[in-house]
Amino acid sequence: MEADARLIIETGALDLSDVAIGDSIAVNGVCLTAVSLGSDHFEAHVSKETLSCTVGLDTPRSVNLEKALRYSDRLGGHLVSGHVDGVGQVVKFEPTGDCWHLAVRAPHQLSRYIAVKGSIAIDGVSLTVNHVEKDTFSVNLIPHTVEVTTLKHLGIGSRVNLEIDLIARYVERMAQWNTEDSGDSA
Repeated sequence: MEADARLIIETGALDLSDVAIGDSIAVNGVCLTAVSLGSDHFEAHVSKETLSCTVGLDTPRSVNLEKALRYSDRLGGHLVSGHVDGVGQVVKFEPTGDCWHLAVRAPHQLSRYIAVKGSIAIDGVSLTVNHVEKDTFSVNLIPHTVEVTTLKHLGIGSRVNLEIDLIARYVERMAQWNTEDSGDSA
C-alpha cells in the first residue's frame, strides 16, 4: 500500500445504536476507530502502517465485525485487543464430522506465542488452539462459528490476520525486562 485509506464498512446486522464517533470496532481483527456513523455503516481512517501489516482491508469483501468490550460487559471469549500481530496462511481447511479442521502457518516470529489450549484470533475470531507443530497450528471450528463468521470462505492459501494471546505478549515483555534489569547493579 502506498497511502492511508478511508474505508466505509457496511455493518449488516451489527447494531450501531450504542456506538459513538471515536469508538473502536474490530474489522477482521483490526481495531479501527469510527470517524463517521450511519445507520448501517461506519467510516474509518486506516494508516499505511496498518494496511501494510494486515490483510482484507484493501478490497471489498465480507468481514467479521466486533464492537469493543466495555469493562462492564461479560467476557465470553479470549483476551484479544484488535491489534494484529501478523498474517498467516491457511494450509488445511477440511470438514471433520460436523466441525471443520483449520490449520494455519504463522509467521516464524509469532510461533513461540502459540500454545495448545491457548487462544488465538484469526480474522478477529477468537479460537482455541488444538495442535501446534513448528510454525503451523490448528483449530476446530464448530458449525455455529462457521455459520456466523467469514471463516467459511477460507481456502488453502488464504491469508488471515492473526492476533496472539494478550497475556503471552506481556509475559514475554516482563521476561525481557527482568533479563535486562538483572544486569543492573544500582
